[in-house]
Amino acid sequence: MIKLIKIILLILIFTLSFQKILYANNNYLLVNKISKNLRCLICQGQSVYDSQSDFALSIKILIKNKIEEGKSEKQIYDYLKNQYGEWIVYDPEFNKKNIVLWIFPLILFTFGGLLIYRKVFIK
Repeated sequence: MIKLIKIILLILIFTLSFQKILYANNNYLLVNKISKNLRCLICQGQSVYDSQSDFALSIKILIKNKIEEGKSEKQIYDYLKNQYGEWIVYDPEFNKKNIVLWIFPLILFTFGGLLIYRKVFIK
């Protein structure tokens, strides 16, 4: 009977420790996912994930702490946008503030296509 209790306790301990490892790994993956979509404000052209600057390391720690507080991915992005501005995110939202940035290339492409069409086909 005591052997059975010991075996059950041992299985329970292994299960709980394995569950904690999976939870930690999940947090690690989420920190990596979020940090890959953030610009390092110190390093030109690097994401927070790729950078080893003090800023990038502090942002990774901040993301980890926010995840442990139970914040969602969107809440973390919103917090960082409020702190550092829209520029910190590599994938900006489509809203009325930046609609010109999204539409201008389409207008330019269309205008260029019309110019080429007029030069080639209309004499």
